Amino acid sequence: MNISRRMMMAAIGAGLMVGAMASTAAAQTVESIKSAGTVKIGMLVDFPPFGIMNTANEPDGYDADVAKLLGKEWGVKVQIVPVTGPNRIPYLQSNQVDLLVASLGITEERAKSVDFSQPYAGISIGVFGASDAKVSKPEDLSGKTIGVARASTQDTAVTKIAPKDAKIQRFDDDASAVQALLSGQVELIGVSNVVAAQIEKAAPGHFEQKLQLSQQVQGIAVRKGSTELLAAVNAFIDKVKADGELNDIHQKWLDAPLPDFVATAKK
Repeated sequence: MNISRRMMMAAIGAGLMVGAMASTAAAQTVESIKSAGTVKIGMLVDFPPFGIMNTANEPDGYDADVAKLLGKEWGVKVQIVPVTGPNRIPYLQSNQVDLLVASLGITEERAKSVDFSQPYAGISIGVFGASDAKVSKPEDLSGKTIGVARASTQDTAVTKIAPKDAKIQRFDDDASAVQALLSGQVELIGVSNVVAAQIEKAAPGHFEQKLQLSQQVQGIAVRKGSTELLAAVNAFIDKVKADGELNDIHQKWLDAPLPDFVATAKK
């Protein structure tokens, strides 16, 4: 094979590869989903209460209920495809799922790879303590003992704002930090609103949020350029926020109303 022919074949091969990649990342539409009769939704199943496997070994949780409600709205069957944190975006980009309802926090970096809906859920990180504890600003943590899960988001957030004389006690997980709070081993803990709901359930009225440290909202993700599909997803979220269905799901799984920073958020 001469050099010109090799170059021509290489060019054809490169063209085929580019075409395949473009096809892999093809934009999705509601009509194509309705024509198929099924919407394939990627979801974490190891992130309670957003994603779990129930006693019947079926995907369940907050995200599953949102996914099922979306399928009902569009009049299609819902096929929940279990994904992991690392592979959820690749699953979407490779057409293995139509969209993600997978507790995916909306970030600028991720928005380079997917298009996000308006928020449908969110997690806030705060400092919680006894209802009568006099803590309303970071300076009030002076001299206090604060429990956190080691190397967690809340560990980072609390460490950043705590005075030098505050004692940060690190535990292997949130459950251990919560137990330390309930037993009086620590005065305060840094946790998410998800864990805070569990504390309220275990000891109603005894503890409350003292400081809010950070918030992260989660969006439904679609493939880049899926403008029509994204508009339909946003219309769905608007509807279930307005009619209270999303709030009902939040109450069911987190024992608390949909947070204002999610309820009032727009894209």
